[in-house]
Amino acid sequence: MKIWAHRGCSQNYPENTITSFEKAVNIPGLTGIELDIQLSSDGELMVIHDERVDRTTDGIGNVRDMSLSELRSLHIYNGSDAAEKIPTMREVMDLLKPALQKGFRLNIEIKTGVYPYPGIEEKIVDLVKKYDVAEAIVYSSFYAESLVRLQQLVPDAEIGMLDSKVSDCLYKAMALENLFYAGQESTTRLALHPGGYGMDIAPERFSGRTVRAWFGGHLYPEKPTGGKMDLEKLANKGVTDVFLNEPERYLGE
Repeated sequence: MKIWAHRGCSQNYPENTITSFEKAVNIPGLTGIELDIQLSSDGELMVIHDERVDRTTDGIGNVRDMSLSELRSLHIYNGSDAAEKIPTMREVMDLLKPALQKGFRLNIEIKTGVYPYPGIEEKIVDLVKKYDVAEAIVYSSFYAESLVRLQQLVPDAEIGMLDSKVSDCLYKAMALENLFYAGQESTTRLALHPGGYGMDIAPERFSGRTVRAWFGGHLYPEKPTGGKMDLEKLANKGVTDVFLNEPERYLGE
């Protein structure tokens, strides 16, 4: 089972922050980090999960309605006297580039399921090219149109279809593959990114595919439960990778 840090080490540190990513990249055996991107009102790629800033910062409002400077003025409290800021994707790339060039992976979720963010796909592809880490990147989204645009921009990009259930991921992935590779001989298969509790069909139905399951809940500042999930049980359901909020609990002991 391959283990990824979901929004960084988001159980013990504020999610999608430089600290959560620094902690993750130093975990021995970790496959990679998953994060989320949106656009500021002036077109900067920002690393934040929710479409609104209310839950994770001391601000109120939509990410898309705030400029870079406005978003950077907000505070993310981490339990100490210091506060963090919403990182830009450039800052994250500066941090992770050395690891990404040595085999570490990065899953970039494009948060276009609620707001389309025109041009976000081009911006992230251009940034990845600038940092020369294309082979380390997995792109994912709940919004199929974003994945179509990505495939048009980077035909050989590794793409993951996000949804709550693995069956929905599978059928959407098959439809996109028919669109991408119609009339061509191709063995390329999109990865499936279902919710971990949405493994609703037999694994034989999606045999041979990468299946990266995500799990929500128990994010900082909630206290860790002290338990571990049964990864063998997930593997028997066809899961190959997991996005976990507390990957250090599985790899750091």
